[in-house]
Amino acid sequence: MRKRRTSTNRQPEINYRINRQIRAREVRLIDQNGVNQGVVPIGKALDMAEAAELDLVEVAPNADPPVCRIMDYGKFAYEKTKREREARKQQKQIEIKTVKLTPRTSTFHRDIQVRKARQWLTEGKKVKFMVRFKAREITYPEIGQQTLQEIAEELSDISVVEQEPKLEGWSMTLLLSPEV
Repeated sequence: MRKRRTSTNRQPEINYRINRQIRAREVRLIDQNGVNQGVVPIGKALDMAEAAELDLVEVAPNADPPVCRIMDYGKFAYEKTKREREARKQQKQIEIKTVKLTPRTSTFHRDIQVRKARQWLTEGKKVKFMVRFKAREITYPEIGQQTLQEIAEELSDISVVEQEPKLEGWSMTLLLSPEV
């Protein structure tokens, strides 16, 4: 039986202590209106929260004394997840498309790849051209350099060269980004 994969890129979720879970004897209390009530015993803070029919939430457990706020915890948790979801939606994912060529790629095939790259650049995506060298082709990197320079010139009307042609191991890369 295979193990279930878990996502490793999640941030640890912050669990707030509420009401009787709070262990401190004294807390700095902020009431439901946002007014600082000062340092009060935990019993009095719980009584105030109960009188207001709300929860006492420990928002800063590492402070001395811990900071607690009187609020509706369900509403607070819902709004927090809503804000996080909105923030994730606002993040712009930059997609990089890769086009692989060789020094001996025909001009017809290269023109087709340039046409595809032109379409991707107009969609706002970055395009990475990679010329892969095989066997003795690596002794003539200037052929790959020339190919990438020609591609950069062909696409210069809609793109900007973000990374000049650079030899990395057995491949030479050129990165183009859409013109702003």
